[in-house]
Amino acid sequence: MAKKEEKTSNGNPSYSAKDIYVLEGLDPVRKRPGMYIGSTGVDGLHHLIWEVADNSIDEAMGGYAKNITVELLPGNEVAIADDGRGIPVDTHKQTKKSALETVMTTLHAGGKFGGESYKVSGGLHGVGVSVVNALSSHLKVQVCREGGLYVQEYERGIPKYKVKKIGKCETNGTKVSFVPDEQIFSKVEFDDKKVLDHLRQQAYLTKGVRVRFMDRRKTPNLLYSFLFEGGLLSFVKYLYEDGRSEKKAAQDEIFYVHKEVSDIEVESAFVYTDDMEIKETSFANNIYTPDGGMHLTGFRSALTRSLNDYARTENYLKEKEENLTGDDVREGIVAVVSVKIREPQFEGQTKARLGNPEARTAVEAVVGEALKEFLEKHPADGRKMIEKCLLAAKARKAAKAAKETVLRKGVLEGLTLPGKLADCSSKNPEESEMFIVEGDSAGGSAKQGRNRNFQAILPLRGKILNVEKARMDKMLSSQEIRSLVIALGTSIADSFDLSKLRYHKIVIMTDADVDGAHIRILLLTLFFRHFPQIISDGYLFIAQPPLYRIQKGKEVHYAYNDEEKEKVLKEFSASVSAKGKGVMIPKKEEEKAEEGEKEEGGEDGGQIKGVNIQRYKGLGEMNPDQLWETTMNPEQRIMKKVIVEDAEEADKMFDILMGDEVGPRKRFIETHALDVKNLDV
Repeated sequence: MAKKEEKTSNGNPSYSAKDIYVLEGLDPVRKRPGMYIGSTGVDGLHHLIWEVADNSIDEAMGGYAKNITVELLPGNEVAIADDGRGIPVDTHKQTKKSALETVMTTLHAGGKFGGESYKVSGGLHGVGVSVVNALSSHLKVQVCREGGLYVQEYERGIPKYKVKKIGKCETNGTKVSFVPDEQIFSKVEFDDKKVLDHLRQQAYLTKGVRVRFMDRRKTPNLLYSFLFEGGLLSFVKYLYEDGRSEKKAAQDEIFYVHKEVSDIEVESAFVYTDDMEIKETSFANNIYTPDGGMHLTGFRSALTRSLNDYARTENYLKEKEENLTGDDVREGIVAVVSVKIREPQFEGQTKARLGNPEARTAVEAVVGEALKEFLEKHPADGRKMIEKCLLAAKARKAAKAAKETVLRKGVLEGLTLPGKLADCSSKNPEESEMFIVEGDSAGGSAKQGRNRNFQAILPLRGKILNVEKARMDKMLSSQEIRSLVIALGTSIADSFDLSKLRYHKIVIMTDADVDGAHIRILLLTLFFRHFPQIISDGYLFIAQPPLYRIQKGKEVHYAYNDEEKEKVLKEFSASVSAKGKGVMIPKKEEEKAEEGEKEEGGEDGGQIKGVNIQRYKGLGEMNPDQLWETTMNPEQRIMKKVIVEDAEEADKMFDILMGDEVGPRKRFIETHALDVKNLDV
């Protein structure tokens, strides 16, 4: 029988002390896991590994551990071990339980809130390992401490038995093995590359500590071992020599400094390359801060001030010349900044940005002093660095002039808009779409087949400039790119304004062949490098035109790949009506079919009697009605939204595919050539 709802005198439901629920122990974590690990998707799943590994890294940062091992085991199990001090097992005076059980089952319990157990740490506000326990169907912790081997197991955070001593140990350490709870996570499948990259990064940041990674799910097992004595010096070399682009250093010596000031440990390294891309990576207590923060701000300030002072002193900059800007001195740089601080203040739940003002002061002082000394000791490198910065300044001024030209043109052509853009009548960006189409032929079909109310068409002539290899001034000298920038309405570079985007669906619609794929990657490069917010806000899409038109009598179906084609043919051969993505033909095509007229351009037409197959070589071969029905009609079209889950991996891929260096691209092709099916040349 349902409980009767209590109401107040005015008829509203009651709200009193009995309506306040208190979640005890680890219940809050299972109730709202996203609050503790960000999400229950792929990132949240891997965050469990980071949290346990962070405890081992903290032991290493304190000088207590020299070896850390992470294993991926069959059955979705993860095991992480270190040779640190081992979690204490004596009775905790507040909880009256073993300190080990207290740490594993209590939020905000650990050795990082006071005292001198940890000078610095990267744990998630003391909730790390207990959160992992709460979100695991099974967890087992083993501790070697003071000669004894202790163990305790848990099911979804609840101890199965009290901490017990089961043997002896000659060394100290902790091993945690766990299985993520499938009731919590949408998919439990660990990515070995994701884990490997994270552990490699941690090994660079904790020099002198050996980090081993083993994936025992595979045969043969995947085994890696990292030990870097050079710290960030080794990290910077890896970042620009990792084989993805083979960037060449623009200086002979890599800048490196490691010093403590005001109880803040500062470590930084950088090198200039012959590239234009800026690659800055920052960490606080070994935690990656993708949005930077005060430590990165301090580095940038020291870099800009020191190089300007040097350029003035050595007469590279004349008295009346303006100073180099922050962008000038950062072009082509590969830099890493790491601070270790007692009380890090992170902004946001995901710790994306460091907020400690004292970190800026410390980094600025350490890097500024060390860079001044570096330039004095290495004048040849100083000259190369300044020359690169001066070249960047010259390009910046040229780009500014080109950008202003584009903006002025955009204002003047505000009514007619650029090039051959056929705009839509709607002025509401939320309902407006722009299709970027290759060639006048496809553009003509798209213009005739579209819904003029909300669909705009911008045809491109040929392949646009590869912006991965071009500076802003050269890029904006391209008519096609200028037209696209003006059509988008957002401007570009430091004038970019997403709120002025004229269409909330920008659709790349190219032919399903090699040339179409090349144009698509050129456009994706342009958006990734110069309009990343359009991608991150979900406004960029790729159209999926069909590859085949299959007709039997009056019935027509479109197949978007070879598998669908074979499925339709199989159903036709069995005289069964096709299902799925089939589209009935327009009336005028029915009449043509009745007359028995055969489509031109058809191939494989004799496979099944009475069935005609047309393989589309390009969008221009489709008449407007077909293009609308298959590719542009919102009710039945297929479109892929462009997303970037891992910006760093995407960055590497664009470097490989679109950069100047042939070597990495050749290796990529050789590695993946056999994966390519049905290459249409």
